[in-house]
This record gives sequence, structure tokens and C-alpha cells, in this order.
Amino acid sequence: MSDALFLARFDQVRIGGIVEVTGDEARHAVVVKRTRPGESVLLADGAGRAVRGRVVAAEKNRLALEVTEILASHPRAHRFVVAQALAKGDRSELAVEIMTELGVDEILAWQASRSIVRWQGERGAKSLGRWAATAREATKQSRRFRIPEVSAADTSRVAERIGAAELALVLHESAEKTLSRVNLPDAGEILLIVGPEGGISPDELERFQQAGAVPVRISDGVLRTSTAGAIAIGQLTVLGER
Repeated sequence: MSDALFLARFDQVRIGGIVEVTGDEARHAVVVKRTRPGESVLLADGAGRAVRGRVVAAEKNRLALEVTEILASHPRAHRFVVAQALAKGDRSELAVEIMTELGVDEILAWQASRSIVRWQGERGAKSLGRWAATAREATKQSRRFRIPEVSAADTSRVAERIGAAELALVLHESAEKTLSRVNLPDAGEILLIVGPEGGISPDELERFQQAGAVPVRISDGVLRTSTAGAIAIGQLTVLGER
């Protein structure tokens, strides 16, 4: 079994040095995960750096380890961004969880016109916080060193991001082109747009296409919004490796 991963802030580190985790993360490691002295664990800063070390202290509010290895995320040619439409229930959070496990770099919580859920005021802030917390926990679960950025976006912002991306793709069941036949750029940002349960509206699709996005499909059937983005990220990862 791979070493458990926890999140912590650290600056300069060296082999043999001591790195500490305090507060809620330390309590989670010691009380919930029952981490004990002598165990090997990973600490990541959430921005791509990590260390592996041997636990030398495991107290209720403090976890300390002696660094045995300094690590970093493997560089990738592509940066994957997903505009994920808001969905009812826990489907949006499931999408965030799976996409994080697959290595998405940024998630835009998109308020699509056909989204049943509406994020407004305090409710919107709390919901966005749950998405961010889900991404954080999925980062730890998947032993990744980088937490994806999570922010809210309306249709106008999504359209703006299309113009900034090297390639923008809209998942749509009526698209003629399949994702497997897309030619990826050698490097740069790839934006993926995933609609809500009711689908992307004709006006939104037209706006995204005018901004430069390409409609694609990833299946002969219609997938749930909670799984479509993850399947597309998996396919894009394979295409990128080729």
C-alpha cells in the first residue's frame, strides 16, 4: 500500500530535515488516520512539491517527520481545465472528485442556463467551498501533489477562457466529431466544457463555437454530467501521451 499523503506548508526542505504539520490536518493524520511514529508518509504543499519522510512525532495537534526524499509532480505538456456545469444533488461533487483523481488542473463551477441548481449569495459561497474541499480530499486520496484550482464562472467567463486556451472542446451528444479524433496541440491549456443534466442550450453552444470551441462526443450514448468530464479527461490524457 502506498504511503498516506497529507497537506502542509513548507519552504526550504532538505534530506534529514524536519517538517511539521499542525492544526486540523495534524489531527486528521493522528486521530483519524492513526498515524504513528516510525511510519513513512508523504507531505505535499498542494502546488506540486512533496516530501516523503519517517514520522518522528505524532501528537493530537502536531505531526513531525524527518525528510528522506524530496519529490515533485511530473511536468506535463498540457494543462487541463474543465468548465463543469452545476448539477443537482452530489453529482457535481462526484465529478470534481473523479476529475481531481485523474489529474485535472483547474475546475470552473459553471452556472449554465439549464442548471437546475442556482448558486446565489451565501449558498453559492458554501457550495463553492464544498467543491474546493472535495478537490482537496481527492488530491490526498489519489496521492497527487497539486490541488486543482476551483472557482465559479458564468457563461461569459467560460467564453473568455475559450479564447485563452490552445484548444477548447464542448461535450455534446449531437457532435459529428469524436474526441478520439481530435488533434491536440503540442502543449498548452485544453479547456473542456461539460453541460448540466438538461444539456447545453443552443444559445450557449453557438456562443462557445463562435469563441472558438469545437463540439465533440465521447460516446454513442448520453452520459451523466457527473461522469462525462472524467471520461473525457481520461481520453485526453491518453491522446496527450501519444
